[in-house]
Amino acid sequence: MDCKIIIRLFFLIIFFTTTHLKAIEFKGKFLQGHYIIGITDPAAKIIIGKKEVRVSKDGYFVFGIDRDRKFDVTITKIIDGKIEKIVKKVLKRKYNIQRIDGLEESKVTPPESVYKRIKEENNRIGEARAINSELPFFKNQFIMPVKGIISGVYGSQRILNGKPKWPHYGIDIAAKKGTKIRSSATGVVTMAEPDLYYTGGTIIMDHGHGISTIYSHLESLKVEVGDEILQGDIIGTVGSTGRSTGPHLDFRINWFQTRLDPMSVLD
Repeated sequence: MDCKIIIRLFFLIIFFTTTHLKAIEFKGKFLQGHYIIGITDPAAKIIIGKKEVRVSKDGYFVFGIDRDRKFDVTITKIIDGKIEKIVKKVLKRKYNIQRIDGLEESKVTPPESVYKRIKEENNRIGEARAINSELPFFKNQFIMPVKGIISGVYGSQRILNGKPKWPHYGIDIAAKKGTKIRSSATGVVTMAEPDLYYTGGTIIMDHGHGISTIYSHLESLKVEVGDEILQGDIIGTVGSTGRSTGPHLDFRINWFQTRLDPMSVLD
């Protein structure tokens, strides 16, 4: 066979084995706490680190980056027996750390009498966040759930009487008591509790593929578990229930148990 023909055949084989596969596209920043949407072949299997994630019928998938992640993210795509690995560097963020000393111990650590209640409530919240449904609403733009002043930001942390507390994993939006709260995205209500110990009136909504939103410290709830809610629907009102020092909405977004910065979706 002529040498030129062999070379042409070689390049044709390379062309047809590489161009028929759709390259993965990403929307979002590879930054600590951020929300990433991927677009790929609908038939592809996608693995984030060691976790396989859902791919929608139109090729969308989603994942998030933990607040304190120090390592790169490896995305593995498998289709037609071919494996493609993409490694993305995760950029670090600086968070606001506040130290407050001289507080009464009751303001720092809850009494032992409520430990069992807190554990049970946290387990139920974890179950709601673990839902892995086929709902497709995770890929749509989210909206701010209430108008107000951002009084608390994602990632900030307080050290009270020398004891580091949990970082803040959402945004606090200060607003008048009774202000209407709207659903940030279309989804299904998976929790609607009027009085949790830490978060008071609390709503959790599932938006598909492990993405959930949490609305906390509500004065009143307008929805029930199982309700299908459209983006912009009123779901409750601003309050100061639970462990709260004033009326505001604590709004959070999660990818399963990974807590994400809502501003990475809202902004």
